[in-house]
Amino acid sequence: MRILITAGPTREYLDDVRYLSNASSGRMGYAVAAAAVAAGHEVVLVSGPVAMTAPEGCQLVSVETTEQMGAACLGAFGDCDGVVAVAAVCDYRPRVRHEGKLTKTGRAVSVEMIETDDVLAMLGSGKADRFVIGFALEASNPREGALQKLRAKNCDAIVLNGPEAIGSESNSIELIDSSGSVVATWSGPKSELATRLIEWIDQKWSRA
Repeated sequence: MRILITAGPTREYLDDVRYLSNASSGRMGYAVAAAAVAAGHEVVLVSGPVAMTAPEGCQLVSVETTEQMGAACLGAFGDCDGVVAVAAVCDYRPRVRHEGKLTKTGRAVSVEMIETDDVLAMLGSGKADRFVIGFALEASNPREGALQKLRAKNCDAIVLNGPEAIGSESNSIELIDSSGSVVATWSGPKSELATRLIEWIDQKWSRA
């Protein structure tokens, strides 16, 4: 199969040197990409800025902003059999990006924030016969939040994890299928979890 995988954070710029982002390391997304390549799949890896080298054999598309990630994913998705959306995409961006660098004035500064495009929802709405698997990082009411995301974004499955996953070498996740049932619970190194996830995808969607 040809699989689209997203990884890492996105950045939303306040001015030309400052941005809003998150602490995603990209490890989980890159581990999924490596596991997919190892299983014999073609991989398009759309990645935000990370301090990692893409797994050998991937087609890497590097992006910064959520808008760029959305455009890259929509451009690649039509030629793929499915997507595993691992990226920690910014939900908000400043309404105005200032030119140059904002300087101190001694006064408080207010920044109006607006929602970014929902990349996963865009992919889910146009998936046709392709599979869509999302990741949900939830801090409160995690199962409820993951189920809402599963349905709202038209996913075939959602991977639930928590804030402790950020920057960690290991993780604990629940895999929830389209019926809302927990079909697997895995803990361990992210590389091992990625392999198990790709094996599950192969069992459900491999056309070989």
